[in-house]
Amino acid sequence: MTTRFWHGFADMHVIKDTEVVIASGDGAVITDTNGRDYIDATAALWFCNAGYGRREIADAVAEQLAILPGYSSFGAYTTDATLRAAERLTALSPIPNSVVFLGSGGSDAIDTATKLARRYWDVVGQPNKTLLVSREHSYHGMHAMGTSLGGIPALRNGYGGEPFINEVVHVPALDVDAVARVFDQRRDEVAAFVGEPVIGAGGVIPPTETYWREISELCRRYDVLLIADEVITGFGRMGTWWATQRFGIQPDMITFAKGVTSGYMPLGGVLVNERIRAPFWDEPIAGAVFRHGYTYSGHSGAAAAALANLDIIEREGLVDRVARLEPILATAVRRLEGAPLVGEIRTVGLTAAVAIAPAVLEKEPATPDKVVAAALRHGVASRVLRAHAIHISPPFVITEDQIDRMVDGIGNALEDVAAVGVPA
Repeated sequence: MTTRFWHGFADMHVIKDTEVVIASGDGAVITDTNGRDYIDATAALWFCNAGYGRREIADAVAEQLAILPGYSSFGAYTTDATLRAAERLTALSPIPNSVVFLGSGGSDAIDTATKLARRYWDVVGQPNKTLLVSREHSYHGMHAMGTSLGGIPALRNGYGGEPFINEVVHVPALDVDAVARVFDQRRDEVAAFVGEPVIGAGGVIPPTETYWREISELCRRYDVLLIADEVITGFGRMGTWWATQRFGIQPDMITFAKGVTSGYMPLGGVLVNERIRAPFWDEPIAGAVFRHGYTYSGHSGAAAAALANLDIIEREGLVDRVARLEPILATAVRRLEGAPLVGEIRTVGLTAAVAIAPAVLEKEPATPDKVVAAALRHGVASRVLRAHAIHISPPFVITEDQIDRMVDGIGNALEDVAAVGVPA
């Protein structure tokens, strides 16, 4: 029967009759409604870090929902669970004395952070500072602000012109000099630089050794706010609690989501430093109010999921586990170098991208989708990144044996598609 559900990022002409319906999960393995198991190569959408089947999280959420499912966090109201989550998150924050603004996911977080950046400059008397700088190949969610910031043109096209949000500039992904030129040429206009520590959905593009230290220094020199989008990398994906710590980033704000609850409930937020907080919390500036928020900001059930999830990550040492698995994953994935159809392979933390060779893509742009479909037949669930690469970012609980089987499955899929051939 044709589905009634409209899938995200999907050609429904095809998908409406070919859904893969997942029924359950355990650890790093998911099972479909036909009883077929797959190693989850992507932790769903980068989020199921603690793995599937965590009764502890489910029980914590159920208990909280029975007591109080949620309440407004507008004005003076909030809930006990919200406050406990805020204390826990700011204690983990790499930003000293930070505060946190909560929403429902990463797209909310990006909208919040960028609006707050512009509002900050307005209340401190520099309303001309509204320009937002982001990077090619970047992904910052799919709300209007994130769509404008994103550096993947296919995600911005077809909506009646761009940008959705005025005053957004894109620079090459790893070009510090290009950032410096924009900052210098528009020094009185730039509100914030927004960047993922590692470009994720754009194809797992790691930074150079010095990139983020140089960007941090430029932001200080030109008095530009730095927003680190850690929606993917936060809570351990890079083998540290925050990629900010690993790469020497000095952010004014950090956006997060995904791994904060391992996807057991929708939650996202923004960690905010003392400088940005001050005019809204501490300084006697007339009218300095951030009139922004969401229905489910600080939702009690989501807060309970975060607290239980963070307990598991800490108790089981999952961040250190990622650091141990990083070289193991990298070695395994690099077995695919020289495999049919493969171009560049990129790895960092517990993430990787197996890019299809440009010459292959030129002849047959659908090759990555064919590889993902073939991988399912070999017991591996993955997806395509920016129309060119196979996505790898498994749950932190994946075993070494499962890593090997995951890579073998992708390798077999590549061979299957290569055997059919691509157009001459």
